[in-house]
Amino acid sequence: MPVKTILVVDDSPTERLVMSELLTRNGYQVITAENGEDGVGKAKQQQPDMILMDVVMPGINGYSATRTLTRDETTKHIPIIMCTSKGEETDRIWGLRQGAVDYVVKPVDAQELLSKIAAL
Repeated sequence: MPVKTILVVDDSPTERLVMSELLTRNGYQVITAENGEDGVGKAKQQQPDMILMDVVMPGINGYSATRTLTRDETTKHIPIIMCTSKGEETDRIWGLRQGAVDYVVKPVDAQELLSKIAAL
């Protein structure tokens, strides 16, 4: 199934705006959430085709939100790409172990991100 709707979960209004504009320009519908808890709720309610998940957020961080979504029957089919400033290899491995399908480090290379989304 092709990706049409993407949920962007990030506590930074600037990052949400930049990602939303990039994705909208490339034909995707975008839903945004400003923290992990909001992201989990919107994922369950709106069932996006894919999620871009920040890691460092107040409250529920991206690792916990990803783990919650990938273990829930209603959302485990939704692929999650971690999109974060945490660039250490151990961070990437931990993100993938929580259930993410991929991991990109900010600042995001637009073409790299778009090709990863297209590959899903």
